[in-house]
Amino acid sequence: MRRSLPHRTGHGCFVDYGDRVKIALMDSGIGLLAAAAAVRGLRPDADLVLSSDPDGMPWGPRTPEGVTERALAVARAAAAHAPDALIVACNTATVHALPALRAELEPAIPVIGTVPAIKPAARLGGPVAIWATPATTGSPYQRDLIGRFAGSVAVTEVPCPGLADAVDHADDTAVERAVAAAAARTPRDTRAVVLGCTHYELVAERIRAALGLPVVLHGSAGAVAAQTLRRIGAAPDPGATASGTLTVLHSGREGTLSDAALRYAEGRLLQPVTTVH
Repeated sequence: MRRSLPHRTGHGCFVDYGDRVKIALMDSGIGLLAAAAAVRGLRPDADLVLSSDPDGMPWGPRTPEGVTERALAVARAAAAHAPDALIVACNTATVHALPALRAELEPAIPVIGTVPAIKPAARLGGPVAIWATPATTGSPYQRDLIGRFAGSVAVTEVPCPGLADAVDHADDTAVERAVAAAAARTPRDTRAVVLGCTHYELVAERIRAALGLPVVLHGSAGAVAAQTLRRIGAAPDPGATASGTLTVLHSGREGTLSDAALRYAEGRLLQPVTTVH
């Protein structure tokens, strides 16, 4: 049973947008696919709004101020579709822009950031490796998470230059090259690898194969999807009719999933019964 979700207006009143769940996700590119697929798995009836920024990507090389500027533009485009919540399905945007996004959109639209799954990885003991973009690797944000959740565990931060961009373009050769380079920098005794960029979850099996180790990979998509439903008071309903619509925004322009997105299983899973464009 789907339930109505009230939205708080700036005047303290509630406006009922109808009997449905609508979740927006934002990222520079197609890294949002993993979290979107996780939401779709938990609520096949949820309407999804995917807001990316092909005009401004990649965000990694930008200054924190530049990332925040682009993230706000992408978030505003998504917010115009009145979602019940917005998932920041990007570690870089979460690191640099989450406070600004929440200041602008909450409480009307809850904003859920994406945090690398360091805590569950550290529970296994160590050693742990964190694969992330060069911008996130070594950042105060990531170092704080390591200190809080993995203080007694050996952690290696592994920068993965070019991997997110290669995934975004579905460039198999570039993906294999970037994954191989990161695997070579990962200690052989690693027991768990944290996928600290949402793009990496789309090539998780290639990462596992390249490591050639009995490691556990930890992504964030499932946890973020579950947290989002909790924030809006929606129960998971995996058996619901697959009736959710899909709205795709490219730097604010309505369109469809890119050919690169459809190269991944997560992208193909999102093809809805009804597409809004």
